[in-house]
Amino acid sequence: MVSQELKNRKRQDYGYHLEYRTRWSDNDMYDHMNNSIYNFLYDSIVNTYLIEQCGLHPPSSSQYGLVVHSHGDFFGSIAFPATAELALRVNKLGKSSVTYEIALFERGVEEVKSVGEFVHVFVDRKTGRPAAAGMNGELKTGLQKLLVPQSKL
Repeated sequence: MVSQELKNRKRQDYGYHLEYRTRWSDNDMYDHMNNSIYNFLYDSIVNTYLIEQCGLHPPSSSQYGLVVHSHGDFFGSIAFPATAELALRVNKLGKSSVTYEIALFERGVEEVKSVGEFVHVFVDRKTGRPAAAGMNGELKTGLQKLLVPQSKL
């Protein structure tokens, strides 16, 4: 995806939002939030949504998501004591996989600070392999609520 397109993302481009109050320990020696914290936050909003909206119970659900791909594009920094506003959408939903897009904004600032991507493959807890029937219905229904139609070129 073109970085300029991602850089122009707005909060309303996403269907689910979650706030995070940065901590002093999130900052690195350059006085901004460390890159590893962005990944922690991307993972947190995805799993919060899965638990709250898709019926996922990580210790006991019959399926769970394995992250098979992740990356992030950075357009600005954020630092303690700012409040991060995370935003989530689904860009692609397959039989057993889902591609999420996560944006990080700073409260009170219009421009997006970063946009990340996670790809989960949902696997059967007993086998560690994708289920033949794909992801379960409750999970898929919850994820469809965030699915953004993609233009066909």
